[in-house]
Amino acid sequence: MITTTTTTPLEGAVRKLPCLRSVARRNPNLTYRSFGLLRRRYKFRQLHVSASAASSSPSLVDDNPKLGPGSLGHVTRPDFPILLQEINGSKLVYLDNAATSQKPTAVIKALQNYYEAYNSNVHRGIHYLSAKATDEYESARKKVANFVNADQAREIIFTRNATEAINLVAYSWGLSNLNPGDEIITTIAEHHSAIVPWQIVAQKTRAVLRFVNLTEDEVPDVGQLRDSLSRRTKLLVMHHVSNMLASVLPMDEVISWAHDVGAKVLVDACQSVPHMVVDVKNLATDFLVGSSHKMCGPTGVGFLYGKTEILCGMPPFLGGGEMIADVYLDHSTYAEPPSRFEAGTPAIGEAIGLGAAIDYLTEIGMQQIHDYEMELGSYLYDRLSSVSDVRIYGPSPSRTVKRAALCSFNVKDVHPTDIATFLDQQHGVAIRSGHHCAQPLHRHLGISSSARASLHFYNTKDDVDRFIDALKDTINFFTSFK
Repeated sequence: MITTTTTTPLEGAVRKLPCLRSVARRNPNLTYRSFGLLRRRYKFRQLHVSASAASSSPSLVDDNPKLGPGSLGHVTRPDFPILLQEINGSKLVYLDNAATSQKPTAVIKALQNYYEAYNSNVHRGIHYLSAKATDEYESARKKVANFVNADQAREIIFTRNATEAINLVAYSWGLSNLNPGDEIITTIAEHHSAIVPWQIVAQKTRAVLRFVNLTEDEVPDVGQLRDSLSRRTKLLVMHHVSNMLASVLPMDEVISWAHDVGAKVLVDACQSVPHMVVDVKNLATDFLVGSSHKMCGPTGVGFLYGKTEILCGMPPFLGGGEMIADVYLDHSTYAEPPSRFEAGTPAIGEAIGLGAAIDYLTEIGMQQIHDYEMELGSYLYDRLSSVSDVRIYGPSPSRTVKRAALCSFNVKDVHPTDIATFLDQQHGVAIRSGHHCAQPLHRHLGISSSARASLHFYNTKDDVDRFIDALKDTINFFTSFK
């Protein structure tokens, strides 16, 4: 029987102490001169906490074979060299995947191969290196199109990231099609990149930006959304999966409702494309954005999917090389999509790396990734919800309600940044703390920040167990000052 890993008395010694905001708030007389005392107290505590943790933690007997030693997480983990290191003397547990994913060796090698073997600018060169780079760059576009089941590769626009993809739609389609009194509908649970561009466009066009609230179950209220749609609605902007609530929205239904009133739809798929099958044909969406770095690809590249007939009617987003047909002194004519929206030298190596990431994900199978993550995500939710004084945000999972494989949470009387710092410095556990680019959502929930643990297919049950044990130790440390 495998037992829970516990911390021996200060394995290696306490390296650093966190900023201790919550401790300082409860004890204003505590200063940095107290750190020596805190270290001694923590060293003494660990002798007791680790022993009690060993007796109180549940057995790790695997009652779910999908999460056992032969799981997808165990099989794929060796492909990610970064996961094999130690952080602050502890084995790394990386649970910050909603912020960015790690990269498999295949992606790293694809980038290296581009720069070592055929680095060149694309499209305009006739020599071998340029032709090779162009072929690989355009091959990556086809891979993205196939991955989301687009009709044509030309429906995929490479951008710097998903934020730029949304801004492209806002400034190109939005400024050309929105008029005073027209309505843009979104939710209070959106990422800032799906709110701020539309605030700017609404100010410029005098369109009206409307927001859908949450239900009592802390899910965007699709009933309210449906009732809000009217002939005044010109655009619906929504996430597929929330990066904070872990809610999964029925986008096929929502898109159908929007189309019934003649509105266009933009789907933020940054948290869905890396974790599940996303089919733009089945969704029938007009626009969809995704980000390479969240799907095991490099940073610096994202993509916009748009229906051909819509893209062809949109003006350029940026001006410069590549996006033109002809340039005269008094005017210019523009290339057809996708070139029209890809001014200047693109992120060639990054796009090729994204193509390699898609090859890697496709070889595993997105349905297999989704199924495994649902099992592991449920395990994370169950274990985290059993920890005292923890409040998890978003819907409770059930037979009819599915959560993404992440949990945003707070611990009573402990600042989330203190939690994240302590987990990192004392246990090598990487989570996220802050507002997760969702300040309006946090304000609606009555908080300013939260901690977030988020999974990917290379995580394991052991990662979750080590996180929970480390979290309990963290909570015990901070509550000892009450």
